[in-house]
Amino acid sequence: MSVVIKEVKSKRDLKKFVWFGINMYKDNPYAAPPLAMDDLLNLSKGKNPALDFCDTAYFLAYKEGKIVGRIAGIIQPVANETWDQKHARFGWIDFVDDPEVSNALFDAVERWAKSKGMTHIHGPLGFTDFDNEGALIEGYDRPGTLATIYNYPYYIEHYERLGFEKEADWVEYLITVPDVFPEKFIRMAEIVKRKFNLHPVQLVSKKDTVERYGQKIFDLLNEAYKDLFGFAKLTDEQIQFYIKLYFSFFRLDTVVLVENDEGDLIALGIAMPSFTKALQKVKGKLFPFGWYHMLKAIKKNDLLDLYLIAVHPDYQNKGVNAILFAEMMPVAAKNGYVYAESNPELETNTKITAHWDYFEHEIHKKRRVYIKAIK
Repeated sequence: MSVVIKEVKSKRDLKKFVWFGINMYKDNPYAAPPLAMDDLLNLSKGKNPALDFCDTAYFLAYKEGKIVGRIAGIIQPVANETWDQKHARFGWIDFVDDPEVSNALFDAVERWAKSKGMTHIHGPLGFTDFDNEGALIEGYDRPGTLATIYNYPYYIEHYERLGFEKEADWVEYLITVPDVFPEKFIRMAEIVKRKFNLHPVQLVSKKDTVERYGQKIFDLLNEAYKDLFGFAKLTDEQIQFYIKLYFSFFRLDTVVLVENDEGDLIALGIAMPSFTKALQKVKGKLFPFGWYHMLKAIKKNDLLDLYLIAVHPDYQNKGVNAILFAEMMPVAAKNGYVYAESNPELETNTKITAHWDYFEHEIHKKRRVYIKAIK
């Protein structure tokens, strides 16, 4: 029986779209399925501010009456203008190992993109860099994270068969948290503080941190990440959206903010306890009992996920990262963290990847964004 493609037009269909992706991995020992409520929020017009200006189309593939695949098409005009391109993105892509299904899904999204005047399609990507992006190409036997995509190895075979080629690669590091932080690193941090009149911020509460630094954090991210692959500057509405979405989960002792004497935020390191095991138990549902596993992960964990590290361009290559690690790593060791996992980092971004040379580490996962011309 041939594959039937249906565009998502209703809330009911959107729920099917979200749950198909979660159920594909609910029994996988390495995947970290997202919370359904988060994906529904992210993909819903009127809730995610990105959809106020991004053009989207979501498609479901059916075979013999069953859903066998999904794909989202996204046109991100800010990114296209920033990088002077006419690219459509694909994301939220999942499918069974059937060439007929992947052919039909990409045919649908490419025809949609072509009708909008786009010349290329690339992905997996989301609306912004704060969405999960990059297909996993190495590390299928390593646990995924809340902030990354997990996909089966056969996805890559389908992308390449369909003519997709590498556009950009990311690497992910597994870092051993040192029991005793190197004294020379602490001395380096003190020298940098004195030389540039910098100091770590004393955080007193979540509420105070969000109110005083929420906007500043994303302003810094906009500035620090502006030259990285595919980055699109966030609007004020998007910043408020992400503050509400993510800041409720962080712990004060895994956040480091650095200011200068003028009160400007010039560097940050934001980490959170790993939610992977909790998400595997939750299986997409926070209620009625999923919240218990998420709270348990926050309180007791031996793995720290390093979500964001950013330094203002005016202070890059001046040793400011020493301050971030000198503040974060000793506290991590004290709180029982044994390992820290980096977020995906562009393989070409040596300013970031060089950080881990100071620690015992390994590259344990790689991921890729693919691109092809639309015919």
